[in-house]
Amino acid sequence: MPWRLYVNLKIGILGTGANGSCAAADIAKAGFDVDLIDQWPDHIEAMRQNGLTICLPDEELNVPVSAFHLCELASNNVQYDMVLLYTKAYDTRWSCELIKPYLRADGLLVGMQNSMTVEDIVDIVGAERTIGCVVECSSEIFTPGIVQRNTPREKTWFGLGPIEGSRDESVEKTAEVLRNVGNVSLIDDIISAKWIKLVINTTMAVVATSGLNGVEGLKTEGMRDVLMRVTGEALNVSQGMGHKPVPLFGLSEDDVKDTNRFLETLFDKMIADVGPAARDCILQDHLKGRRSEAQEINGLVIKTGKKLGLDTAVNAAVVEISDRIHSGELTPGPETFELVKELIQN
Repeated sequence: MPWRLYVNLKIGILGTGANGSCAAADIAKAGFDVDLIDQWPDHIEAMRQNGLTICLPDEELNVPVSAFHLCELASNNVQYDMVLLYTKAYDTRWSCELIKPYLRADGLLVGMQNSMTVEDIVDIVGAERTIGCVVECSSEIFTPGIVQRNTPREKTWFGLGPIEGSRDESVEKTAEVLRNVGNVSLIDDIISAKWIKLVINTTMAVVATSGLNGVEGLKTEGMRDVLMRVTGEALNVSQGMGHKPVPLFGLSEDDVKDTNRFLETLFDKMIADVGPAARDCILQDHLKGRRSEAQEINGLVIKTGKKLGLDTAVNAAVVEISDRIHSGELTPGPETFELVKELIQN
């Protein structure tokens, strides 16, 4: 298929936090017509005045962008060929309802989020307009208009795949856009892939309790054991639902076929890709005093495990501590991770 076949697409990025901004900057820089839409007023105003600044490990980009407040969408006379949905997983349903009137009848909505949001997207915009996606990219935003991107383009990765009812050309159309942001793998069983990513993402809430980034957190006594236990529970739930262990992050079947360390192989690859300074999104939310996605990730493991009659006690302990951090009762730190270990032991 010719390169840049779909260059004339009108693209919307709904939710321009850290990862959404990284994607938006690269897509805009590649020459696509892209609108950035977000609910953080200061961020939108900063981008309008100074452009979008992305600080990468080896360079700094400043990209002029077209940025809009959520409240301005209703007055924009626009129809999008593609919308990349980068909102939090718990904001999926209202975000889809918001953008639905502005998505062309043959347009695509791609959920770029953590957790299992595909069913919600399909329910609102229809299967024929939905593409499944798994994302590997680490970035942070604490200052409006300025993003720290920890994962360089060559290590950023997207897994794309059709869902039942998707149109044949939709995956390649999406891949062409995302190849400007990172590497793209086409995956037949995208739902299994998303579940495996959720399994790996259960580690985020664990490390976040320590207040440390991934690399430093792994040096904490007992951390790797808890991580393998929390992912082990999640993998049992995923397999209990009939999902396959799909390799992610650019790894092939050959990379994992002869190992009994499937989850550790994926986790170690992710840590290597995102870099030594990366703080996961749940820790960032804790530091901002915001609701995290622990309930949408570890909590989904608990909820689904209960239906299947599977033990998810470690995930339950992690969610309990995460909720206590959000309530202000606890703060992230080594002593809080010790509470996780105590709950598991009891």
